Amino acid sequence: MKSFISKIFFSSIAFLLIPVLSFSQCAMCRAALMTGDEQNTAEGINHGITYLMIIPYVLAAITAFAIYRVIKKELQAN
Repeated sequence: MKSFISKIFFSSIAFLLIPVLSFSQCAMCRAALMTGDEQNTAEGINHGITYLMIIPYVLAAITAFAIYRVIKKELQAN
């Protein structure tokens, strides 16, 4: 059981890090921002999109952890 939980934990961490490591821009945004001279704007857009992508993963992880704790308490009570 512990190995299964550790696999799920490390898989969750890997899935949470994937958006951080990727460039999260659509083709139109990239073309519009890369033509300008200011690369700081493009980096800001990238970070904003990545931030918006991470939120659902964090919420799903919190929900899964809460469900896990409830199930674990019920199993220990029986």
